[in-house]
Amino acid sequence: MAFSSKTLSFSLGVCFSLFLLWSPTSYSARIFLPSESGKVSLALYYESLCPYSANFIVNYLVKLFEDDLISIVDLNLVPWGNAKLRSNDTFDCQHGPSECLLNTVEACAIETWPALNDHFPFIYCIESLVYEHKYPQWESCYEKLGLNSTPIAECYNSGLGKELELQYAAETNALQPPHQYVPWVVVDGQPLYEDYENFLSYVCNAYNGTDVLKACNEVYLNTIQMGRAKPSHSVACKEGKMPAFFGRIRSTITSWMSQVNLAFWI
Repeated sequence: MAFSSKTLSFSLGVCFSLFLLWSPTSYSARIFLPSESGKVSLALYYESLCPYSANFIVNYLVKLFEDDLISIVDLNLVPWGNAKLRSNDTFDCQHGPSECLLNTVEACAIETWPALNDHFPFIYCIESLVYEHKYPQWESCYEKLGLNSTPIAECYNSGLGKELELQYAAETNALQPPHQYVPWVVVDGQPLYEDYENFLSYVCNAYNGTDVLKACNEVYLNTIQMGRAKPSHSVACKEGKMPAFFGRIRSTITSWMSQVNLAFWI
């Protein structure tokens, strides 16, 4: 799906409630509860190479930008997922080094371009390539979107990207209830579990504002099935499911090549 200037011409006021909670690291964790702005708080905890995360971003989350639904939502993206902290603030990612690279790149994008209409198209572009099994071509997103790659390279190579990932680790690890898999979608502090693809219904149901939006109609409101039976097919990347041996080798080589490219940007 292509993004036009019309599709992304919206303004987003970010009024998140910040809480300091204990975490396994020294970094403060952010928990996003109902927004004081009157908007619905929506948080997505994900990892870049999980195919279910990519599918959700490309085919479901993008619907927020249709019919002006984004105007009632405070959206928070957290690219960490099922990564594991190791000693000395190092970490391993579920789908290998390439996922650590892209998680960090997406974290740098959020930091570098804090406005949602600036960083979401970039993340959407990367996840579209993941969805199409073309993620080694992620750098093409700069040219497609007319973005300068230098700030992302500087963020990554300076160590800032790692610091951001450790912050996202603390935020993810502080979730209550703890996340069980990714994508993990939370609306006004409440996880949607396996019903995350139906998130628009929860957003519309949670919205208490006076604006009447075309998308928030009876079709969405009547499809809420909280507590429904679990789907018979897999809908998420669960912890412990690592890629096959050869997949890990390819991931390592791709990550090494990508980091070499990053080093030459600056």
